[in-house]
Amino acid sequence: MTIADLSADRTASITRNTNETQIRVAINLDGTGQQKLNTGVPFLDHMLDQIARHGLIDLDIACVGDLHIDAHHTVEDTGITLGMAVAKAIGDKKGIRRYGHAYVPLDEALSRVVLDFSGRPGLEMHVPWKRSMIGSFDVDLAHEFFQGFVNHALVSLHIDNLRGENAHHQCETVFKAFGRALRMAAERDARSAGTIPSTKGSL
Repeated sequence: MTIADLSADRTASITRNTNETQIRVAINLDGTGQQKLNTGVPFLDHMLDQIARHGLIDLDIACVGDLHIDAHHTVEDTGITLGMAVAKAIGDKKGIRRYGHAYVPLDEALSRVVLDFSGRPGLEMHVPWKRSMIGSFDVDLAHEFFQGFVNHALVSLHIDNLRGENAHHQCETVFKAFGRALRMAAERDARSAGTIPSTKGSL
């Protein structure tokens, strides 16, 4: 891998405004896990922090959403905008590992996440939630976040919570494992510098 390859900028800034949300996302795929998060949904901020810290991705996310209705649009649209930012930052995908996976435990909970920068959006998410709410956060919104992400990052994403009794632990292991898998998949591979990791020649 050349010095130019290593120094190539993999950052992006996306602003997405609708009648329901106004969101700004700035990302550095080669960061150190620094984050500045203000979505208006504290539990979502907590989960985004897991992505940043365990993915070693710098994230700056701000959202103003219609929280007087509920958190649905804010969570889904944050996933959409983050996906857009990742797609822009990853660029042509030359020299990346493409695939990433991680198992992450938290006490009794264990989750597995597998990610492919395939160029095709797909989500398989299987989490047998032990309760429907984590504080004021509806656990169904985790699926909406990841669905929005894969649709716009154009990745295949498999999420499985293998065990867990505490819904907070279940969710946290999912987001931590996602951060780890994303880090691995986006990582530059010196042995495949300048090449697309696909027999098709494009992703």
